[in-house]
Amino acid sequence: MRPEEEDRLLEKIRHLLESGLKTQTEPFPETHIEFARILDELRALPQEDLRAKLVIGGFTHTPYGPDQMRCLECMYYLVHRKWCDLPELAVPVEPDWWCRLWRI
Repeated sequence: MRPEEEDRLLEKIRHLLESGLKTQTEPFPETHIEFARILDELRALPQEDLRAKLVIGGFTHTPYGPDQMRCLECMYYLVHRKWCDLPELAVPVEPDWWCRLWRI
């Protein structure tokens, strides 16, 4: 994906989240089995179904929880690209966003 395409996709995601898209922030997967179930749900989606990807991933456009977790500290976040490198998501993200597939 070219940088300008990533920028457009980032704006689309931002608009969806800021417009009040209800996502599944809970339950947070506490085990690798729960994490794998969410990945299976994401794999079953058509590649282009961005809205469902955001909903199942539990995306928020703000830090989340009592620890204020955010993409910036996630092991899947590529800082210089502003990108979630988890293959099942593979979307541009802002550093202060979060999803329930967050890992350190």
